[in-house]
Amino acid sequence: MTTRSARRTRRTTRTLRVAGAGAAALLALSACSSSDTSDSPDKANASSSSSKLSGTVTVFAAASLKESFTALGEQFEKAHPGTEVTFSFGGSDSLAASITGGAPADVFAAASPKTMAIVTDKGDTATTPATFVRNQLEIATLPGNPDKISSLKDLTKSGLKVVLCDKTVPCGAAAQKALEASGLKLTPVSYEQDVKSALTKVELKEADAAVVYKTDVKAAGDKVEGVEFPESAEAVNDYPIALLKDADNAAAGKAFIDLVRSAEGQKVLTAAGFLQPTS
Repeated sequence: MTTRSARRTRRTTRTLRVAGAGAAALLALSACSSSDTSDSPDKANASSSSSKLSGTVTVFAAASLKESFTALGEQFEKAHPGTEVTFSFGGSDSLAASITGGAPADVFAAASPKTMAIVTDKGDTATTPATFVRNQLEIATLPGNPDKISSLKDLTKSGLKVVLCDKTVPCGAAAQKALEASGLKLTPVSYEQDVKSALTKVELKEADAAVVYKTDVKAAGDKVEGVEFPESAEAVNDYPIALLKDADNAAAGKAFIDLVRSAEGQKVLTAAGFLQPTS
């Protein structure tokens, strides 16, 4: 009996040792599995992909931003594969009215604080508008300046066909401010709905001159000739940009605004003739 009891005791001891070893092994495997899962490339990639930008970014922007924003849109798409930036360029007042009327957009870049206020007053922005550039007026004449225009006063000459932006558009409001600063009255042959339309009148030789932005004269190349005038310093426009409240792609919209305000974005804008913000 003593011998059989001793044998049973030894078997029980061996069984407990094996069970203990097995449990330890299972714990070790579980720990390794947990560690491998937390550090696995698949999980890291999943985390990375969750913050990856994608989809369409819709930007409403002042007509004068067309060339520079188009270039920045291409840069954005290249930096963020899977995204697409679509633009609607036009008079800032018309764009603001479209936004408050429910037009879908992610970002609004206006040519004046006054037109941005149309949107902010309705509570349609998600971020506080920030000034990202400034712009100054210039006279656009026919190539070679055949009418010898050298000042804002020269635009009041009899028989000269001059085009201005509509007074409700930032470039038109700035032109009126410059005219008032110089004590001049000017009756244009037409008022245009945005700065590009005013410039086109000169390019097509349907007008002798137009008061537009320096950036637009520069973008037109040899199609027009620019004439600076001192009164333009009295009517420099600040350009604000903001993310919109009902943005469908808020993450990408914010990233586009970040690009516009970055050193890289400012380089593109200043190369186009825009002035940097004062603060």
